[in-house]
Amino acid sequence: MEAGDESFTQKKEKAKKKKPKLLNKFDKTIKAELDAAEKRRKRGKVEEALKAFETLVADYPQSPRARYGKAQCEDDLAEKLRSNDVLLRAIGSYEEVSTLPNVPADLMKLALKRRANRQQFLGRTRGSVVTLQQLVQLYPDDISLKNDLGVGYLLLGDNKKAQEVYEQVLLQDPSNGFAKVHYGFILKADNKIAESIPFLREGLLSGEPGTDDGRFYFHLGDALQRAGDKEAYTWYEAGYKKGHFASVWQRSLYNVNGLKAQPWWTAKETGYTDLVRTLEANWKIIRDEGLAVMDETKGFFVPEDENLREKGDWSQYTLWQQGRKNEKSCKAAPRTCAFLERFPESTGCRRGQIKYSIMHPGTHVWPHTGPTNCRLRMHLGLVIPKTGCRIRCANDTRSWEEGRVLIFDDSFEHEVWQDADSYRMIFIVDAWHPELTQHQRKTLPAI
Repeated sequence: MEAGDESFTQKKEKAKKKKPKLLNKFDKTIKAELDAAEKRRKRGKVEEALKAFETLVADYPQSPRARYGKAQCEDDLAEKLRSNDVLLRAIGSYEEVSTLPNVPADLMKLALKRRANRQQFLGRTRGSVVTLQQLVQLYPDDISLKNDLGVGYLLLGDNKKAQEVYEQVLLQDPSNGFAKVHYGFILKADNKIAESIPFLREGLLSGEPGTDDGRFYFHLGDALQRAGDKEAYTWYEAGYKKGHFASVWQRSLYNVNGLKAQPWWTAKETGYTDLVRTLEANWKIIRDEGLAVMDETKGFFVPEDENLREKGDWSQYTLWQQGRKNEKSCKAAPRTCAFLERFPESTGCRRGQIKYSIMHPGTHVWPHTGPTNCRLRMHLGLVIPKTGCRIRCANDTRSWEEGRVLIFDDSFEHEVWQDADSYRMIFIVDAWHPELTQHQRKTLPAI
């Protein structure tokens, strides 16, 4: 490489080390006042600093640095008071910085990036994306801003726009690891399994900030499994060693640490013996209500939509979802719902479901893991062909029996085969993990 011929990576490194320029010509004339106010902020005297910056804004309304200091103080105060109203004021102040004349480029970038970040924090994802779009227009050569915009589109659920952004990034910087893992993630979501693998793998191997995320290890391993590549477990092992998974087998991402972890459970181990007894004692009633719904119209059962099937026909009829009762569904299965009302550990499980599940011959469900270790899953056999139906959880494979409950932790890898000559119907009941406290059961967010 000749002298003066810098690589893209070297330029990025230099940009990182460069101290941002935050003062325009006018702000340099009031630097002492700005520094005094900033000193108070850095010492944690937020209210004092805010008053000082508000005075500066009143005295010098065209000062971008004073306005930015005011925004930072409001931001700090919002965190201190845990106040969304104060945070909204900060978001407005960050925007005001961008409307002033002669704003230094570094200050403009800092103000708008923080505005986008705070909008996202408040769940105002669409507003955050608009701010990021503004940043990308102002600084088209800053790849990190495009990467942030791609994440914004993903949070909005607009994978197509995110894909376009990451394609642009990879044209500018073909080795960008952050763009690669996200681009691979999008391809995988679009069921382009083989295409997703090199992007996910190379992105993770880059080690760049933002790539060391359990979701990417999870999806690379899953893509490799679906491609029949045993390297999947190498990546699961790497994800486990990085602390993203509880174990190579247990790969849920929304967890409570310290809960007892094993693939299969007995009713006695769960402590939910009354629930299990009730399900088994009334299995024929539960079965008959499910069959009545199934016979009335196939439209009542909704096809599985999580892209878990390699092939086949698998559909569900849901009674409770995320701790909320589906009143309309329960009208068609009133006795079943009445049995369950006695068991808040299940009906109140905001990280679970209660549903009928029908699987037709020729169905195979890919190896997969549930999202959380906070629940246990019960399967009550309702209509079970004599042979051909089995479920593997971790390295133990079992079969269903009519009128009997199987209990497993679906945060462990599990896989299902339906190779019988007729349909299989089971009743799925999720319940809180028995070691969760009452406080945790009330406060854990839904999944």
